[in-house]
Amino acid sequence: QVQLVESGGGLLQGGGSLRLSCAASGRTFSSYAMGWFRQAPGKEREFVAAISGSALITKYTESVKGRFTISRDNAKNTVYLQMNNLKPEDTAVYYCAAARTDGLPYSARTGYDYWGQGTQVTVSS
Repeated sequence: QVQLVESGGGLLQGGGSLRLSCAASGRTFSSYAMGWFRQAPGKEREFVAAISGSALITKYTESVKGRFTISRDNAKNTVYLQMNNLKPEDTAVYYCAAARTDGLPYSARTGYDYWGQGTQVTVSS
């Protein structure tokens, strides 16, 4: 019963920056762990980053460490993914997800209960 809407995707050149936003509708947003996943054509959906409900714990996949930052504003029911120094390999549809069980940031897709429709990020060289 939680709706997630991503925004901020687009087309840009390598080395550029982009900030994705995910707006959530829910009564207990701060109790949800939030995650970002991505899926490139012909590949499985993969974990990118996650943040606990309190924002005290974050996780990142190795390939984006030092370049991407996940954050959240519980007052706005919004989670963000700041992406810097983008590479063509980052091209994918990016999905926002919410886990309502315990607020911990899971990296597995099965840990999440709600998903957005995705936003396209295309990075050219």
